[in-house]
Amino acid sequence: MTGTSAMQSTFLGRSPVPVTELAFGGAAIGNLFTPVTDDGAAAAVDAAWDAGIRYFDTAPHYGLGLSERRLGRALAGRPRAGFTVSTKVGRLLEPLAQQTGDDLANGFAVPATHRRVWDFSADAVERSIEASLRRLGLGRVDVVYLHDPDDHLDLALNEGYPALERLRAQGVIGAIGAGMNQAAALTRVVRETDVDVVLLAGRYTLLEHGALASLLPAAAAWNTSVVVGGVFNSGLLADPRPGATFDYAPVNASLLGRALELQAATERHGVPLRAAALRFPFGHPAVASVLVGARTAEEVRDAAALFARPLPAAVWDDLLATGLIPADVPTPKGP
Repeated sequence: MTGTSAMQSTFLGRSPVPVTELAFGGAAIGNLFTPVTDDGAAAAVDAAWDAGIRYFDTAPHYGLGLSERRLGRALAGRPRAGFTVSTKVGRLLEPLAQQTGDDLANGFAVPATHRRVWDFSADAVERSIEASLRRLGLGRVDVVYLHDPDDHLDLALNEGYPALERLRAQGVIGAIGAGMNQAAALTRVVRETDVDVVLLAGRYTLLEHGALASLLPAAAAWNTSVVVGGVFNSGLLADPRPGATFDYAPVNASLLGRALELQAATERHGVPLRAAALRFPFGHPAVASVLVGARTAEEVRDAAALFARPLPAAVWDDLLATGLIPADVPTPKGP
């Protein structure tokens, strides 16, 4: 199956690795929270391909390897030079002697066949990538992120990162990154290493601009790309209503009020809030791609259609004029 849609792409940092502006996040096809069928997962990846998406992100953590296996199967047979895959290191999967229920305590509706072992040592990084390549059915992986090293940052920087540098020099991987839910540690990674990209989840959105204080300026200065995940803040900016979640917890009244004001402002211009949320990060020049998780083909097509929708400059002018976006926050230019 070949896609017919074109989507703008750019290279990560100084690397030769291209990414499309919209990327497919593979956590959901690892049965995040609720099960997805094999056919449903394959259909979601097919829909992403048909929409022009060529950057696919996964991790061993996602469904104890299920996301990697499903993504690999769905991409099999497509031209290898035509897509970019990222995976992650930091959690080794060790098989359990016997299955003990499910993995829902870690967020995934899969049998608990393995346990995760935090390990950012050089040996663990190499073993993790070898296992990921087997699950993906690929001979190389394009991008490898140090995954959530928040509590292991020194080990990740002193051992894990140099191991990734060696693998990048050998051509086993194309680009190196780190992914977290916080900007401060990622800023340290940018300043102390030669990473090509950082993946920031949930911290640079229409509601949260803290990454502007240090991470985004550092990334721009060091020519490090930023991939932004969690642009809907785990649901609030997709459908702001009482009971919605923000960072996977029930939203408080203050944040809900701001989200509803944002929604009213965008809809005054005929623009769905989700479309503005998807486009917002590209106001900053360091942002290369926005990562959207999807579990169905319909969700992928919806996100792609929203992303392709032209947004009038008046939307951003209105948000700035009303103070819903602070005056020092950069907004996208053009339709």
